[in-house]
Amino acid sequence: MPDKTELIKNIPFSEPMKLTELVDYEEGRVVSRTLSAKPHINITLFAFDKNEEISAHTSPGDAMVQILDGEALINIDGKEITAGKGEVVVMPANIPHAVSARSQFKMLLTVVKQPVSIGSL
Repeated sequence: MPDKTELIKNIPFSEPMKLTELVDYEEGRVVSRTLSAKPHINITLFAFDKNEEISAHTSPGDAMVQILDGEALINIDGKEITAGKGEVVVMPANIPHAVSARSQFKMLLTVVKQPVSIGSL
């Protein structure tokens, strides 16, 4: 097989996987597994223990949270949103947001950023 640039990592190729089994809950922690980290896109799987959180911050890209298990409280610029298994919430770029665990929960986070382009010199 020819060498290829790895676009997706930390997950087996060419076989079915259950995302919820790729990251485990740990007491008192937020656990993550990066699946892709490129200039235009980041994909990360998270497992939050109850009452754990990622504090308020901004992102240079739109961030889509897909809840895979449990329930999360998402704060977007002061607006609180409760999201549960099977639901999706998009957090707009450059707007403060935070995510906290109402119960143990797992999420897939996809952050899409503007491609970087270099103008002609």
